[in-house]
Amino acid sequence: MSGSRREKTIDLGIVILTVVLSAALSHGRSRGALDLSPEFGAGTWPARTLSLSSPLLFGFTWVVNPIALAATGMLWWRRRWPTAAAVVAAAAASVTPAVVPLVVALFTVAVLKPPRTILTVGLLALLPIPVYFLMHPSVSGGPIAGAVIVAVLIAAAVGWGLFVRSLNERTERAEAEAVLRAQRAQQQAREDIAREMHDVLAHRLSLLSVHAGALEFNSNASAAETARAAAVIRESAHQALEDLQVVLHVLRSPAEDSTGDGTRPPQTGLSEVPDLVEESQSAGMRVDLDIRCAEPGGPTGLAGLTAYRIVQEGLTNARKHAHGSPVRITVEGGPGAGLSLELTNPAAGGTTRDGIPGAGQGLIGLEERVTLAGGRLSHGRTTTGYVLRAWLPWPV
Repeated sequence: MSGSRREKTIDLGIVILTVVLSAALSHGRSRGALDLSPEFGAGTWPARTLSLSSPLLFGFTWVVNPIALAATGMLWWRRRWPTAAAVVAAAAASVTPAVVPLVVALFTVAVLKPPRTILTVGLLALLPIPVYFLMHPSVSGGPIAGAVIVAVLIAAAVGWGLFVRSLNERTERAEAEAVLRAQRAQQQAREDIAREMHDVLAHRLSLLSVHAGALEFNSNASAAETARAAAVIRESAHQALEDLQVVLHVLRSPAEDSTGDGTRPPQTGLSEVPDLVEESQSAGMRVDLDIRCAEPGGPTGLAGLTAYRIVQEGLTNARKHAHGSPVRITVEGGPGAGLSLELTNPAAGGTTRDGIPGAGQGLIGLEERVTLAGGRLSHGRTTTGYVLRAWLPWPV
């Protein structure tokens, strides 16, 4: 059932129930029960009650009132015009026993309308009570008890409506926060993917560009040299695809970080840095690596992966912006003291290798990665060239 049909069904049930309760209240009053209405103008049309008796009513005599029926009928539109329905019900309750539609209308106003409207309509509903006692100062007994009951019912209707309103607002706020958390999670996933793609593919593709460029401009290369260069290009492309698959697997399963057969993908760390340097050397770069660590494998987990990414980004940038310049990499540290990395290369006169574009986002992403790992990163030009320094925590 759709939301609109469900609401209409509920409204119809409320109207029918209100008619029954109002008739019962009028019937009880006619038998001398407690009067819950000031009944200004009682006994005059249309405030006069009508008695209905029919076999269809199962032998009961129902006492109804045209004004009370009109107020009850307005409840069908209580969601669309809650204030109008409450005003009509308040007016009807001052001349007839229409307390039930008044309570329902006030509840709806408390749920749907702003506080100022709620206060105004509530005071309007209570206004007939003091007016009646001002007009009849000597009254006592039943009318006083009935006035107290009506005031309590009005306050209860408004209070219950405000409670339901708070529940609805809390639910809407929780749903909005859930949507916002989902959007933030999606944005974070996109940023993670972009960072990993840059870190993994920029290095591989820059190597591909170097080898392809050498193959393109070395027209005098022998068939063996051409075949060897093509094999290097093919191997680099294959390795780039494998790295991409590992990245996507980790991003898709961040919590478990495991494959379907229970094994974990290979953890990249400081121990893979020599292979990284060898790849760059095979592409023609001059790289001097000096690792002086208390433990050869270096830190594990996030610190190890971040150290690997720092070296990878440094080599990629040197290949792009300082082609032909030697690069020196120094890594030292130990558990408790932390891991220090330094990559330096002489100035290359501001030249950039053709065909290797850069978006300028690599160092920005690297700074964020180092910060998340609890470390520090600095980079910039010096009088002798360019330097990239980083410090990462190394737990004991």
